[in-house]
Amino acid sequence: MGDGKTTYNYWRRRGHVVDVSDTADSVIVLLFVVVFVRGVTQLGDVVYIVCQSSSTIRRFSATTHQRLADIDAKGVKDPCDIAACERMSQLYVADDWAGCVWRVSPDGDDIKRWLPKSPSDRLGPFALSVTSSRLLVTSASDNQLIHLDAGGDELRRVPLPDYMDPLHAVESPSGTFIVSHRNLQLDQNQVSEVNTEGQVLRQFSGSPLGQTLHIAADSDGNIIVADRDYRRILLLDAKLALRRIIIDEHQLNYGPLLLCYMEQSGQLLVGFDVSNSVAVFDVLRR
Repeated sequence: MGDGKTTYNYWRRRGHVVDVSDTADSVIVLLFVVVFVRGVTQLGDVVYIVCQSSSTIRRFSATTHQRLADIDAKGVKDPCDIAACERMSQLYVADDWAGCVWRVSPDGDDIKRWLPKSPSDRLGPFALSVTSSRLLVTSASDNQLIHLDAGGDELRRVPLPDYMDPLHAVESPSGTFIVSHRNLQLDQNQVSEVNTEGQVLRQFSGSPLGQTLHIAADSDGNIIVADRDYRRILLLDAKLALRRIIIDEHQLNYGPLLLCYMEQSGQLLVGFDVSNSVAVFDVLRR
């Protein structure tokens, strides 16, 4: 099936619907074209995108796909991820250069260097995720996860095994943590479940598994994995067993880098660094 492409300012739509019975029921792809995308999230009806070495947070309407007014997040130097909290109606931006997490209101009127609480401290954030109103910071430099409540107070620090090079983590419904990482001992990529003490409970290594810079979880504990090297997106069950490939290499022109899953709508936002774009897929919700 051919691609009909139309370009409007900062977004591009591929005008086709693909039916794949054992992957996605229907896949509708929308591309927001940006520069060196580092993070994508959605809050309400607005998609937010951060890019490398830029303080600008780009905003798009999730319904009309039109670009909205940017947020000039003054103080942000080099964002490496963005996450949204629906309950608190806040955005969180990880700043690699400044070693901190910024809290940003949806309209950009309130921008605050939020973590760490002491200006002299550095957090070393690499990736973020939000479950309920709790923020989970993946600190690759310190090889640990930092779990915080809605007020920014630390709940716990989860030390990870020395062989793990963590890339991203999410909190599971059972209170454990799912970590995508490189296993330095085995020289392979893995997705692992760890408890609050950092002990490994189970692992998934694929056959094999490419680099997984981002994962996402649903309320049932299913895990969505972006496999960058093999140009696919996997669905794992709560025990980290492969359920199926929900988006394969025939539906992706580039390796997926970033994920943001909106469970209520069933939409999956996928960021690509090679094409500097973000796609929106309608994926199966079952």
